[in-house]
Amino acid sequence: MIVIGGSLGGCDALRKILKRLPAGFGLPIAAVLHRHRESGDMLVPVVQRGCRLRVSEAEDKEPIKPGRVYLCPADYHLMIDRDYLTLSTDDPVSFARPSVDVLFESAAEWQRQQAIAVILTGSGSDGSRGARRIEEYGGTVLVQDPKDAEGPWMPAAAIAATRSPTVLTLAEIAKKLIAVAAHRGNPR
Repeated sequence: MIVIGGSLGGCDALRKILKRLPAGFGLPIAAVLHRHRESGDMLVPVVQRGCRLRVSEAEDKEPIKPGRVYLCPADYHLMIDRDYLTLSTDDPVSFARPSVDVLFESAAEWQRQQAIAVILTGSGSDGSRGARRIEEYGGTVLVQDPKDAEGPWMPAAAIAATRSPTVLTLAEIAKKLIAVAAHRGNPR
């Protein structure tokens, strides 16, 4: 399972990665992008443009399927629970709901070494604690190069919080995800 988090500039960064993934990409992707609680559901068509995978807003208790992109709805936390996605309206974490940390920590717990975290551009430090947890459970942490990011603060915080993140440009992140998917297939 691939979990992605971003904030300032995150939508554009996510689109740049997703448009490079092939139609037969076999791993599921769950993404949290910080956005205002009243932003509605306009994010799905924006992210879907140019993406060969099916993009949808995650629904509570939805089974995770390979080759799908699940976006966290505004004003909810998104979590992995075994082979399902769950949503919650618990308090903000790191001043955010949705919180990247919440998604990443749940992925670490349920996916263990199969979890692949991707930290994209953004402000603040949300995601750094969750990236550290994924690393502790043997998962992989990919971080957008802060020099390549509109908001270098989130990637820099993740780099500082983890022992051995792989720091890459967006194009390199896409190539790495394709290579991992080809090697692993569908690890769920």
